[in-house]
Amino acid sequence: MINPSTAHVTAGASNNQREASTPDVSVWVSASAGSGKTKVLTDRILRLLLPQENGESGSAPEKILALTFTKAGANEMSLRLSSRLSSWAVMEEQKLYDELEELFGRPPKISEMVAARKLFARV
Repeated sequence: MINPSTAHVTAGASNNQREASTPDVSVWVSASAGSGKTKVLTDRILRLLLPQENGESGSAPEKILALTFTKAGANEMSLRLSSRLSSWAVMEEQKLYDELEELFGRPPKISEMVAARKLFARV
C-alpha cells in the first residue's frame, strides 16, 4: 500500500523518469545506486524501438547503442529488455495497454500496441 504522505514523491519520480526516457530529448542521467537509472535507460530504449507519437517508425534495434560502465549493468539492461519484450508478445490486451500507458504517460494507440507485440521477434 502506498503511503499517502509519500505518494507525491513517487508520482514525481515516475514523471521525471518518464520525461528522461523520452526519445526526442537529450538527457544526462546521473544518480546513486538503486535510484532507477537502469529503468530509465531501459524505458528509453523501449520508446526508441516503438513507433513515435508523430507517426515515425521506431528505431531499428541494430542502430541503438547503449553504454554502461560495467558488464553487470549491460547484462541487467539486456535482461530487462528481453523480459519486457517477451512478456509484451503474449500479455493480455488490458495489461499491455496499462504498461504502455505507464511508459508513454498517455493512452497508447492501437498501432503502438501492435508494434509492442512484435518487438520481441524484431529485436
